Amino acid sequence: MRTRTSLALAAAVTALALSAAGPASAADGSVLTTGGAGGTAVATGAVLNSSLAAGTSATLYSSSTGTSGLSCTSSKFVASVVDNPTAPGTATESVTEHTFDASSCTSNVIGVLGVTSIKVDNLPYTSAVGSDGSVTITPAAGSTIQTTVVLRTLLGSINCVYQAPSLSGTADNADNSISFSKQQFTKFSGSSLCFSNGFFTAKYAPVTDTTQTDSPVVFVN
Repeated sequence: MRTRTSLALAAAVTALALSAAGPASAADGSVLTTGGAGGTAVATGAVLNSSLAAGTSATLYSSSTGTSGLSCTSSKFVASVVDNPTAPGTATESVTEHTFDASSCTSNVIGVLGVTSIKVDNLPYTSAVGSDGSVTITPAAGSTIQTTVVLRTLLGSINCVYQAPSLSGTADNADNSISFSKQQFTKFSGSSLCFSNGFFTAKYAPVTDTTQTDSPVVFVN
């Protein structure tokens, strides 16, 4: 009886150990995969693409708690995979394009009549995506993350230039998204109608690998 009990206990312990190892096993492949978590590794050089999640807007508000500023319903980014190591680890991407459709943008700032353009400067940026879901965007050495906003105002057209040393976001496999919440930019130049700080919030989903047939969604492991 003791032998049977011992065997049953050993089997239970083994099953528990295998169950606990499940998530780690899924991460034994590359950091970025398609076909599911722990799926097929995304190739180096693959082009990733994503637009704003359906029903969401990208906003640049004048404070972290306010709702005064700019809002756009159309934006996208394009990035190429530079390195996709074994998980756990950090994949590296080069963000070559980040655009906002000015026709989808509105402003509720007093004195501003509309948005002429929003241009992301100093590209490409480096995106580091960690197995823990962290996303860090940094500029080239000696440069800065910069966005130039051109507004139509009662006094004519004005340029507002905002800068940030880096941006932090989060990747989520639930909807294959990358989100940024209240990332602070500081006004570098512009008139008094340009608010002194801009807090950027946006959610891009799903992130897809456009170099593969049917552009499968990308998972982070």
